[in-house]
Amino acid sequence: MPEISRFYGLIVYMFFNDHNPPHFKVVYNEFVANILIENGNILNGDLPISKLKLISAWAEIHKEELLKMWETKVFVKIKPLI
Repeated sequence: MPEISRFYGLIVYMFFNDHNPPHFKVVYNEFVANILIENGNILNGDLPISKLKLISAWAEIHKEELLKMWETKVFVKIKPLI
């Protein structure tokens, strides 16, 4: 499970052989959630609302990169939210 980004205590991973819909995993302290690439909403799991807002904003900025990575299964690091 490659780490694709890290910022504000959030660690973002993507499993390349995971199930649809396209999503990525976020770990923040004891919280773990799968986030939909399409809209930045939680697919399953839990995050504090403040961290969900950060990860949703990041996902919107990098939506094309995330979708391309999901489709091609080619790993790239993505810039963190700063």
